[in-house]
Amino acid sequence: MAAEVLIAPIGAAEAAPRPGPWMRAWHLLRAQRKAMVGGTIVLMFLAAAVFAPVLAPYPPTEQNFLASMKPPSAAHWLGTDSFGQDILSRLFYGARSALAVGFGSVALGLAVGVPLGLLAGLRGGRTEWALMRVVDGLLAFPELIMAMAFMAVLGLGLGNVMLALGLSFVGPFARTVRADVLQVKARPFVEAARLMGVPAREVVLRHVLPNIASPILIQAGMRVSIAILLGSGLSFLGLGVVPPTADWGLMISEGRGFITMAPWISGVPGIALAVLLVGLNLLAEGLRDALDPGTRGD
Repeated sequence: MAAEVLIAPIGAAEAAPRPGPWMRAWHLLRAQRKAMVGGTIVLMFLAAAVFAPVLAPYPPTEQNFLASMKPPSAAHWLGTDSFGQDILSRLFYGARSALAVGFGSVALGLAVGVPLGLLAGLRGGRTEWALMRVVDGLLAFPELIMAMAFMAVLGLGLGNVMLALGLSFVGPFARTVRADVLQVKARPFVEAARLMGVPAREVVLRHVLPNIASPILIQAGMRVSIAILLGSGLSFLGLGVVPPTADWGLMISEGRGFITMAPWISGVPGIALAVLLVGLNLLAEGLRDALDPGTRGD
């Protein structure tokens, strides 16, 4: 009887399911304070963007020249700009533009760069050589210069900013994926799957992609903050979002001529941009530490 009592818990413990890699990564991510702080900041900006119509006290493009460049007050908590537009309202709607550019351009870069990297890494030979020469051409120029060149062809507007930045991200994503594929496809389990006659599509979906997902997600997380910064830079230079659309880079550019008389016009969106970038970078670092075993010392 005593032996049965001792054996039952041991068997139960052995039968308990082990958490998967993504669940373990989530536990590691939650254990990092910087990741939680960054995630909280990003969620706050996401909430502000989603609920902008509810939170904004005024329409973002409503002009009132009688209230031009008013300092923060009870009527306008963060003041007004040179057109009498409420800065708080434009700040909420500007979060929409910033996050749309950040996540939209990275999604586009992934959608094009990942298949190119997979094709180059798996096929090899002339296909790899040709695709990598195209990627080298994209990587030959800084991303901002590349985005400006695409904007010169595509024209101004929020959608074109997303498209231009997404195309400029294709090269980095493709090169990263190719390098990871070359490592994974040489592993024994991939060779065994091929020898067993597993179709190439299943090899990619079941063996290659799951093993390169972590570095792809890490780079994507870091690219979001870069995309937001570049998108704001394009708008600041007059090559991105056009007035009267609410955009932080555009707001900073419009207020630079009044920096001594009304510093809140440029200061408020500049601070919001800095806080969002800090939050995204903290979250990206936490994601890297959770998903990359090399940074954890595993």
